[in-house]
Amino acid sequence: MLQIGDFSIHLINDGTTIVDPGGPFGLVPRALWSRVIAPNADVQVPMTTICLLVQADGKNIVVDTGRGRKMTEKEKSYLNLQSSNGDLLDGLDRLGVQPADVDLVINTHLHGDHCGGNTLFDDDGHVIATFPNAEYVVQQREYDDAIHPNERTAATYISNNWDVLIESGQMRLLDGDTEIIPGIYGQIAPGHTPGHMAVRFESNGEHAAFVCDMASYAVHFEKLAWVTAYDVEPLITIETKRKWQAWALETNAVMIFPHEPHRPVGRLTLDDRERPHINPIDITFA
Repeated sequence: MLQIGDFSIHLINDGTTIVDPGGPFGLVPRALWSRVIAPNADVQVPMTTICLLVQADGKNIVVDTGRGRKMTEKEKSYLNLQSSNGDLLDGLDRLGVQPADVDLVINTHLHGDHCGGNTLFDDDGHVIATFPNAEYVVQQREYDDAIHPNERTAATYISNNWDVLIESGQMRLLDGDTEIIPGIYGQIAPGHTPGHMAVRFESNGEHAAFVCDMASYAVHFEKLAWVTAYDVEPLITIETKRKWQAWALETNAVMIFPHEPHRPVGRLTLDDRERPHINPIDITFA
């Protein structure tokens, strides 16, 4: 757990996928990225699916909901999905939080690995809200792109992850940078998608950020030129990271990376050659 001022932040891994490195590393040569994350015998690398439970003022706030429980066994097999410690709901249960106890869900964006757990199937096969008493929030621009997918995005923008929430009024669409509740900010961090946002925490002079897919791994935040093949606007990702690097150095913020198996949490510093480097912080997952 992390303590940022009055915010208690718990990390939960919804599951780890084993993927082709062409996804997370794009044009970065194997000779370089393999120094950071060693591939397995099939030349694949792990990507965790980190969600957060944030607790403050008696409220339970979930940031991103992972892939959820609507996937078929075939889909799990295709993704090489591993979940030895269960999923988001199992992690919440270990923390003593049931779905009905969640007050707010923040979706950084609507890709299937970040919002699939928004909904689930009931016993009759109907899609229902996973968190029946929570307000869900996401950026209006992200929603607009999600409901008008193209050939590249159709496989990850899956409408049953949000349709029932929009229809019921349970999902609120944000218009740009927003202080969602006091001290928790949804801040546009474009590049991965135009409506992608990071979640920034500020309390009692302490700072943290869940950067989400602005930087899937810690190394993506260190190296501006390293962008994933998943980014819709990679050149914009570079400029977004440049601004957030400056903020992280200025505030000594704790940075949280969504798919990082080895350094999911750390602080940005400059090494002896003035190069950005994430110093890891030991963290125990829920």
